[in-house]
Amino acid sequence: MTTPIASLRTLAIGLGAGALALGLAPAGTAPLTAPAAAQSAAQSATNLDKVVAALRGISTMKADFTQTDRQGTTLRGQMTLKRPGKIRFDYGKDADFLVISNGKSLYVIDYEVNQVERWPIGNSPLGALFDPDRDVKKFGKMVPTSNPNVLSVEVRDPKKPEFGMITLIFTKNAAAPGGLQLTHWVALDAQNNRTKVVLSNQRYGVAVADSTFTFKDPRRSTRRPG
Repeated sequence: MTTPIASLRTLAIGLGAGALALGLAPAGTAPLTAPAAAQSAAQSATNLDKVVAALRGISTMKADFTQTDRQGTTLRGQMTLKRPGKIRFDYGKDADFLVISNGKSLYVIDYEVNQVERWPIGNSPLGALFDPDRDVKKFGKMVPTSNPNVLSVEVRDPKKPEFGMITLIFTKNAAAPGGLQLTHWVALDAQNNRTKVVLSNQRYGVAVADSTFTFKDPRRSTRRPG
């Protein structure tokens, strides 16, 4: 299988597109009066707190995912997440690539060419999935949606545009941690590479071994890591 490396890099760096690109924001809004603006700001702050609580409530999670890049190439696999800081995107035993975070760095492993790329996650907006205490509250803002049951939060650091943005989309679900279920996100890197990841079959609180987030370095072996 040929590695769609641009799509994987975008996923790995964790950059996001705006909610307008998802078609969730209203087509137009009227200017707010001062009281209405204050009420809107307060509601946004409340919703951001809810998002942070929902992310903090995920100790472990497994989900199926569908990943689509700007060319329309679609990949499927399983995502496994364990706080703090660990995540794995497994594209199946026949895939030539893997995306893993061990809590400190995020790796894209390309088996076909025996290549490993690494990014620190500490300042990346993808850290919103790992450390909501720091990243969502510091860099996040709520984006209005046309559906009261959908919350959209855009996470980016304006001082570090090279990290881009990630827009996380939640739907209200009483069975999910914090009453909100992460359903998908959209990523856009500094080179305008766009990747959308849609989650399904989310399972929370499942047993996940730390060995899930390790891999054998393909630069030292011809065997498939993972």
